[in-house]
Amino acid sequence: MTTTTTTAPASSRVALPRRTSPARWFSDLGWRHLVGVLAVVYAGFPLVYVVSASLADGGTLTGSNELFASVSTANYVALGDTRFWTWMGNTLVVAVVTGAGTVLMGAAAAYAFSRFRFSGRRVGLTALLIIQMFPQMLAFVAIFLLCISLGDVVPVLGLDSKLALICVYLGGALGVNTFLMYGFFNTVPREIDEAAKIDGASHAQIYWTIVLRLTAPILAVVGLLSFIATFGEFIIARVLLQSEESWTLAVGLYGWVSSLLDANWGLFTAGAVLSALPVLALFLFLQKYIVGGLTAGSVKG
Repeated sequence: MTTTTTTAPASSRVALPRRTSPARWFSDLGWRHLVGVLAVVYAGFPLVYVVSASLADGGTLTGSNELFASVSTANYVALGDTRFWTWMGNTLVVAVVTGAGTVLMGAAAAYAFSRFRFSGRRVGLTALLIIQMFPQMLAFVAIFLLCISLGDVVPVLGLDSKLALICVYLGGALGVNTFLMYGFFNTVPREIDEAAKIDGASHAQIYWTIVLRLTAPILAVVGLLSFIATFGEFIIARVLLQSEESWTLAVGLYGWVSSLLDANWGLFTAGAVLSALPVLALFLFLQKYIVGGLTAGSVKG
């Protein structure tokens, strides 16, 4: 009588999961969670502190050392007796017009650099990038003197004019924005342009009806970045805008805390919380475009 032993094939064997020691798990993956938690706490604590200060009864930051020790909406109600909402309206007008103008100007320049071949094309791109390395705030004295001179000829472009401030912001709209859009425009195949030309489309029709729709992610990203930068800009706005009725939020909020003896941090923090809502809302609305627009525009040239 013979007995036969059968061996299960290797493919049918079940591999038991190996137990990972806590030290091995922390060295491979756990430290990343720790760094992430520390980053969230580091970034979130100032926000929580500002919200707590805006809800405190007093007008000082020292009273908010104990977070949410008192909760009151008095600071938010008091904003109605100030020019806060006028400043909010001025800021939204300036930021929206500047963002739209930046998108239109940058897209037109990027389309020209991407689709046409002309003398000085690469030199122009390099020059735009180099000029943009020097921020506008370095020239605020020249801008101030220029607006004084323009105000004598065209008052609407002089000091204390929101239109003059918008024109100054749009003066720096090209540069990095054009270079970023140029990289994204290069990802749109030229065959689409050629097919549209065969169908009888002009350059303007190709630009407005085809290219701009295909490059919507980068347009959204540039518009968002321009809106955020303009919304919180302080130096040039403080130099050009003279009267309180024309101030933007950055200038107006600074005026509440510029004096150490009369600083009202309660109003300042309440205004800061409310002024963050438009930026947050726009960011959430354009969130689906942000990652695609930044990555595609940065890796293709």
